[in-house]
Amino acid sequence: MARLIRGLDDATLRDRVAQATLLYFLDWSHPVSGMARERTAGDFGYDVAETVCTGGTGFGLLAQIVAVERGWRPRREVLDRLERVLGFLETADRFDGVYPHFLSGSTGRVLPFMVGDDGGDLVETSFLMMGLLGAASYFAEEPSLVARIQALFDAVNWAAHLREDGAVMWHRHPNRPWADNALPIRGWNEAFPVFVLGTGSRSHPLPTTSYHQSWAMAPAFRNGRIYGDTRLPLGLDWGGPLFLSQYPFLGIDPRGLRDAYADYGVQARAHAMINRYHCLRNPQGWKGYGPNLWGLTASDDPTGYVAHSPTEDTGVITPTAALGSLPFVPDQAMAVLRHLHDDLGDRIWGEAGFIDAFSPSQDWAAESRLAVDQAPIVIGLENHRSGLLWRLVSGRPEIQRGLRALGFTAPYLADPPLPEWPDPALPLLPEMPLPTMSGQDMRPAAQ
Repeated sequence: MARLIRGLDDATLRDRVAQATLLYFLDWSHPVSGMARERTAGDFGYDVAETVCTGGTGFGLLAQIVAVERGWRPRREVLDRLERVLGFLETADRFDGVYPHFLSGSTGRVLPFMVGDDGGDLVETSFLMMGLLGAASYFAEEPSLVARIQALFDAVNWAAHLREDGAVMWHRHPNRPWADNALPIRGWNEAFPVFVLGTGSRSHPLPTTSYHQSWAMAPAFRNGRIYGDTRLPLGLDWGGPLFLSQYPFLGIDPRGLRDAYADYGVQARAHAMINRYHCLRNPQGWKGYGPNLWGLTASDDPTGYVAHSPTEDTGVITPTAALGSLPFVPDQAMAVLRHLHDDLGDRIWGEAGFIDAFSPSQDWAAESRLAVDQAPIVIGLENHRSGLLWRLVSGRPEIQRGLRALGFTAPYLADPPLPEWPDPALPLLPEMPLPTMSGQDMRPAAQ
């Protein structure tokens, strides 16, 4: 177990948390493939030691770059693991270049994510490609590795997931027609990178109309309501789980990123502030909630796996929710990080950092860690510190082509690029007072 050292200064504490959390990918990856295991524990009907995940691996590749950049692991070690991952992906099951959610870490054969879902998953593939492209940028002086990554990206047939009505479909198996319950990718949610990468592909691009006429026309895309004192541009009522506005911006830099529908830096910040605001209001009276303990997102739960949010609040706090928000609300997230480590660490801190989730009200703590929850902690800490992963991914030509084609503007899309933000953190709204609520606490935006 990683020893608790209380009272560290903020920068040292952030580094210590990042180093510990990285063990999930550096020491606990699958020994054959080098891919990230989906989880470390839990009874969900699959072999946790053998099941590897494509999206979590993409996130993990970005996290491992941090280990090299900070001198925590040798460059050669991380390169060797990346090359093992590439060799695995080059022979693993894929469907028109699109990878499934789950694979066997030993054989590369598809493992069903759920009944009937044993084909390509376009969203998880987009997360994998973001990680690979970020690695190609970081290890640009390795031409063979870069060429192999480019070949995997070019093989993805984004357009194969287009349904006849123009919707882009989440899952697809080439040997079966669309199921009646097939899921179109419509906003706002974590799938935003599908449209950026798909539109930016030179080999099998998505049409821009799929973004404007399908993704952006969904009933749950625009929000515009005010929660407390924060207006939420996009998404579900109260924002939904925080991963919906975190996963898209692990690699794509939201600072100053705008299109016809929203300012995405504002979106990421507002979603975090509203999630925090709900926890401070704490309408259900859960134990522990407050300024130093907030953060609801999808994670393990005493009942299984739950997409925790203000409208699905079971009293379970997931560390990645606040810690992954550090680039957007650094002061508010840092208060949680300090409390989790210094005050609650005896219960929730271990060899690879924080456990997945816990509930003070139910006296419950998960035995698990999940790839898609561990990586955003490391990435969020580094993007707050330096913006490194944002620069690596957002500087890619595939990302820039896609964003420009869809009508986005951002400082890094200017020609030549504008100077970087002086501080890697997003500009913040002032802290708002939290009044005692009575009656309706959510109101529509002024017309």
